Amino acid sequence: MQTDTPAGVRQDPLTIAVLGPGGVGGLLAALLSRAGHRVLCLAGEDTARTLREGGIRVRSGRFGEFTAPVDASTGLTETSGPLDAVLDAVLVTVKHTHLDAALERVPAKALGDALVVPFLNGVEHPAALRARYGADRVAPAVIRVESTRTAPGVIEHTSPFVEIDVAGDPVPRERLDALAAAFTAAGPVTRVLPDETAALWAKMSFLAPFALLTTRYGLPLGEVRTRHRDELAALVEETAAVSLASGGPSGAAEALARYDAFAPATKSSMQRDAEAGRPLELDAIGGALLRAAERHGVAVPVATRVVRELTAGAR
Repeated sequence: MQTDTPAGVRQDPLTIAVLGPGGVGGLLAALLSRAGHRVLCLAGEDTARTLREGGIRVRSGRFGEFTAPVDASTGLTETSGPLDAVLDAVLVTVKHTHLDAALERVPAKALGDALVVPFLNGVEHPAALRARYGADRVAPAVIRVESTRTAPGVIEHTSPFVEIDVAGDPVPRERLDALAAAFTAAGPVTRVLPDETAALWAKMSFLAPFALLTTRYGLPLGEVRTRHRDELAALVEETAAVSLASGGPSGAAEALARYDAFAPATKSSMQRDAEAGRPLELDAIGGALLRAAERHGVAVPVATRVVRELTAGAR
């Protein structure tokens, strides 16, 4: 399997906690457990009990069908919960709308020397997590995957890939390499990137136009990119300009090409949340985009209007 981590990086079993064993967190927990790592899932009492008793069942065209045993708890303690082992990392895989409540399950005193690895949308969360856990403890990650929790402990992985980028400018490189090696050996091809800002804005530049417009119009990507092509192109240009001003990449043409390559029925996770009546990650995505634009003096009229319309519709 391809790996972008240096040869010789240790791959001893790690002890990893997963905060939020949903579509992403559940898949990563199961893959890591199957690869021989110790995994503790942090969730509500009912979910934790289900995972302790039955593990996590995965259905995946890429990785097959399997059940992986995991431990589970409602929160970390200063002895790392029931694992009785020193934690190497905590993967934060909840949505922004549940982040504050979920972090109560991970008190700073219980972390020891563990890394906090957020798989979160947006660009503002690393600063907030560093204020809570320490500047050199947070290693933001970006994941490309389609994976859904269909029931507690049941994961449906539908994309033919799982790709992870991990960064963390203040984090010692050897710690990032060890984590990336563990991910890659478990299945997801993982890269350690040297520029955290560029990694986060690369995802934001793709995600924001996709999420905002599919949700605004309640349409899958195929219809958005045809019926609202001019608006999509304008929003992509605005997001790319904000990214460039923020220290990230500027690739509007590449973003449009990626949208055109996706299946027409593709929906964003924000759109799915809207359809299900769940809270939207609007502030973490659209709000963060507007705040960055204001800081850097970048005009974003289309983004401003779409976020305003979505905010009004969510009331």
